[in-house]
Amino acid sequence: MSERIECFEDLEAWQQARLQNYEVGVLTLEDAFKHDFDFKSQIRRSALSVMNNLAEGFESLAILEKRKFYDYARGSNGEIRSMTYAGEDFYPQFSAHFQAIRQHSIRIGKLITGLIRSTEQRRA
Repeated sequence: MSERIECFEDLEAWQQARLQNYEVGVLTLEDAFKHDFDFKSQIRRSALSVMNNLAEGFESLAILEKRKFYDYARGSNGEIRSMTYAGEDFYPQFSAHFQAIRQHSIRIGKLITGLIRSTEQRRA
């Protein structure tokens, strides 16, 4: 029997997105990223966006709004995956970190897809 989801903090997708946000934040504190403001800012904003859009979607009472925010979260999660490739290209010394973030992102994407499907079922 699964636990009842009562707030966005209960969502596994949000919990994993929070962890991913932390992973991205810690990695981009490395000195190598000190002067690469564009890269650091973009990947951090994407990671934070996944968390926040999942929260906004959960809190929305309107099904279409909920779906829209989950779509935004999925898009931002894809952006993180894309950024990990750019990170590997420009910072090969952190390749293993970027690969781990990418794998985490893939898992989060599947969780978000599940939320989207669940929302669509309630809409039907």
